[in-house]
Amino acid sequence: MSTLTDRVAVVTGAAQGQGAAEARLLAENGAHVVITDVKDDGARVAEDISASTAGSAEFVALDVTDEDGWGRLADDLRARHGRVDVLVNNAGIAFRFGLMATERADLERVLQVNLVGPFLAIRALAPLMRDGGGGSIVNVGSAAGMTGHFSAAYSSSKWGLRGLTKVAAMEFAPWSIRVNAIHPGIVNTAIVPGDTAFPTAMSRFTPLGRAAEVEDIAPLVLFLAGDGSRFITGSDFAVDGGLVDLGVYDAVAKAYEELK
Repeated sequence: MSTLTDRVAVVTGAAQGQGAAEARLLAENGAHVVITDVKDDGARVAEDISASTAGSAEFVALDVTDEDGWGRLADDLRARHGRVDVLVNNAGIAFRFGLMATERADLERVLQVNLVGPFLAIRALAPLMRDGGGGSIVNVGSAAGMTGHFSAAYSSSKWGLRGLTKVAAMEFAPWSIRVNAIHPGIVNTAIVPGDTAFPTAMSRFTPLGRAAEVEDIAPLVLFLAGDGSRFITGSDFAVDGGLVDLGVYDAVAKAYEELK
């Protein structure tokens, strides 16, 4: 039997890339997936998932920063499905500039999508999840939220998401809601600037020697969504090819060999 049969999952930013891969894998394991995005491509993704997987999907156009929109979605899901079992806060935007090159408007825009969006999603859907007996929330952070990083806005938003994850995990434990965060390094998606040296540099300092594909990230989301992780909450999971924990000394070791 599929591990997520009869469960309802909401995945934000799922019209393409990593979010679409996560939505597809959840549906392949039996879930009904609600794809949310500001891009209309989400409707095509939902149709394809429904036609080719064990589960099903629907598309709801939603800006994650729209508090009223989250309220409407919660009411609609309660009326039509009576439950939400999984929330994946995947939507995010990048802005890779230092502090002095970041205007206030840039900072606020990134924080709104990457941090306020998950905050609003959790507030809107956690009561419905509680009323259904509990569930799992997966926040998609970044290696930029695990270590020092050169992007003031992006790194701040991802460090903040880690804090939000910890608070929510404590607050919702009595509701049998688990809250965890995953932290990818470099991933081949549209959010990565393909016309710059950034992906090459990131791959060079990733011990596994390459960027991740979306298929490398989605299985961890599936694990945290399902019962196999039922005693895990408040945790950070790096899925970065060893970048954060090993990257510096891996680079030192390679440089050492060259300098000997």
